[in-house]
Amino acid sequence: MKPRTIRTAAAVAGIAGVAIALGGCASAGSDGVTTLNFFQFKGEAIADFDELIAEFEAENPDINVVQNAAADADTLIRTLLVKDRIPDVITLNASGNFGRLAQAGVFYDFSNEPVLQTINPAVQEILADLGTYGDEVNGLGYVNNANGIIYNRDIFEAQGLEVPQTWDELIAVCDALQDAGISPFYGTLADAWTAIPSWNALGAYPAQDGFFDKLRAQGEDVGPDSEVSFQKDFVEVMERQYQLYEYMQDGYRGRTYDDGNAAFANGESAMLLQGIWATNPIKQVNPDINLGIFPYPTDDPDESMLVSGVDVVFTLGKNGAKHDAAMRFIEFAFQPEVQERFAASQNMVPSVEGAELGDDPALQSVAPYFDAGRITGFIDHQVPGSIPLQPIDQQFLFTGDVDAALKSLDSEWSKVAARTIPVTGDDQ
Repeated sequence: MKPRTIRTAAAVAGIAGVAIALGGCASAGSDGVTTLNFFQFKGEAIADFDELIAEFEAENPDINVVQNAAADADTLIRTLLVKDRIPDVITLNASGNFGRLAQAGVFYDFSNEPVLQTINPAVQEILADLGTYGDEVNGLGYVNNANGIIYNRDIFEAQGLEVPQTWDELIAVCDALQDAGISPFYGTLADAWTAIPSWNALGAYPAQDGFFDKLRAQGEDVGPDSEVSFQKDFVEVMERQYQLYEYMQDGYRGRTYDDGNAAFANGESAMLLQGIWATNPIKQVNPDINLGIFPYPTDDPDESMLVSGVDVVFTLGKNGAKHDAAMRFIEFAFQPEVQERFAASQNMVPSVEGAELGDDPALQSVAPYFDAGRITGFIDHQVPGSIPLQPIDQQFLFTGDVDAALKSLDSEWSKVAARTIPVTGDDQ
């Protein structure tokens, strides 16, 4: 990571300090300079945003941008919103938390802003699925991740294997690797969350056509006989996830995420059920590894989709006092050449149409799905955070009991619906 500036180091000294800084907003000073408080959640992006800010200030000497990075951004932004101390410019991870805040009507409507027209519509659709205030556009997707199957290109080439386009082809690849004495996957179920990327990707298919909207509309009436339910619509999802876990290495229940990245980097498996976020730690172990990513295939190759999350979303408060200056900062950040540098540094996919991806082969391998709009969001963002999705799925992968897992998910969903208005859930 590049050195942090003194200004940023002071800003991240603690959440309390950030709250104080954000509470001291003022309009343009006597020198005609407007100070923007920039709320930023992504610790690993501090240096990149420092560079972006320096470039912006050089072109806009009448605006000063102070980056305030928060370790627990979801909690802090809620506190600031309740106290009506809304930052001038906000970035968040596009999780269920962002969707809930958008539904509450606290964010600006970007519907008529020209910058919206520069963004991949499929990216904006992922944001809209999380929640909006009516028909408003309450955030602008900036950079995106990719949740697929990471594979070792050199192992595939040595074994004469092609990237599978259908589910049956994926299983055939697994069988061929196993017959060659190569572990198809490296499992890491000691960390329960590592099961969720595959659940998200496989579950994306039955979740199309408004599954979660229908589920929320049913209220607490969720079960095998309701219009939609986990028991009714997710049987194949669980069966296929369990099938993949039958191709894991011995001892996968006791291995962690870090174990998996290191083992995969050292060639101990041909594939890893993770996303683009794992490629940097893998390359830290083996900088020369030749990686690619492909989406979890379904039965029809024309229907395959890549699951992607909006890693960074820009937004503003609904009635910000420094709106014009804030929009100038956002418009600068969304210039293709600016976004390209940020996305390449973060190993993410830029949202602006026409912006070029970094040279990383793993990024290049997912580009066609973004270009064609064949992306969809993380479905765990649609699951209320009070539902213990991770332990339910982890336990299922230990036992293989599909019926019990799906019954638990329906039961937990029904409990939440019975005590509250159904909304999208926390990032898992």
